[in-house]
Amino acid sequence: MEFKEKDRIGGYLVAHLKDMIFDELSESYLKKAGVYEILNEVPVPIRKTELNNITVLAIAKNMAFVIGCDPEFEYRDNYVNYILHNFDKKFADALIADGVDGAQKNDYDYACIQFRAAMLIDPDNANAYYCYGRACKDAYEVGEGEEFVGRFKAEALEAFEITTLKNPKLKEAFYFLGYAYLNMGLYIKAKITWETYLTLLEEFGSKSELTGVVSGEIEETKKEIVERLNQLKEPIVIEEGYNLVLSNRFDEGIKILEQYREGAFSNWWPLWYYLGIAYKGVENLEEAIVCFKTALQYSPSNEEVMEELKKAYKSIGDAANEEKYIKKLEIVKQNRKEDEEAYNK
Repeated sequence: MEFKEKDRIGGYLVAHLKDMIFDELSESYLKKAGVYEILNEVPVPIRKTELNNITVLAIAKNMAFVIGCDPEFEYRDNYVNYILHNFDKKFADALIADGVDGAQKNDYDYACIQFRAAMLIDPDNANAYYCYGRACKDAYEVGEGEEFVGRFKAEALEAFEITTLKNPKLKEAFYFLGYAYLNMGLYIKAKITWETYLTLLEEFGSKSELTGVVSGEIEETKKEIVERLNQLKEPIVIEEGYNLVLSNRFDEGIKILEQYREGAFSNWWPLWYYLGIAYKGVENLEEAIVCFKTALQYSPSNEEVMEELKKAYKSIGDAANEEKYIKKLEIVKQNRKEDEEAYNK
């Protein structure tokens, strides 16, 4: 994962560095240990509880912890090189095992930190990405706040996607990736992913690429996914309607989406949003406004919907309602800005 572009959850993890102090090792020690080129003028992390027992292993673990919290830490590359110099990429396996232990104790911050470090030390280790995805998933399922849940959901999805690329036989990743797509409303991708999962079940049975152990729940899991695929039939049709609208095939999109104005899917805000876009595309602004306002009932703080309502009211010359949504947008954007500032502190 390219943390440099978007470290979605680092702001929740860096607070764990408060117990670290940073100090440089002596020049004589660095030369004796053969790491002078790696650590010259580089501060190393030491836990306050380890001041009287500083070992190569302790330093390596602390370095891993620091870069797991903050992958863009100034001396990240020095720390990775130090770890690889004294150990090798197998150090990542120890971090993964430690992270799994943390996750089993519901310490998802610690688990994520260890898995992130493992990914930096061994970027080809599919298990690190898979376990990271699981930890992020478990974290958002017990977490609170739209910002927190959204960031961890996105991180889990990307981690599972990368896992399937690095190890196309790791069926557990396809299982969870399917649910990640489902949660994001990407029903066609969920279908394709789960079909791949079922194929892997047929090919490899209950043997796990992750652990090599055999599970007795294979038939139950297979039945679960088959049921999920059956439940996706109508959502997939709706998503196809969305895609038609996005392709400017508005009449075709309306024909599909209009079928779902009533029934089990009538409370899906994207259904009403894309219907609104389609009606806007065929220049039926009155119906577009009805659809956008319905979408807003189910997604009250949705900026995209408010933007469309603002534009629609402007187009029909309704200055009062245009101003109403301008003000609503300002409030929502200000709230989002405050949430982001609080996250980045």
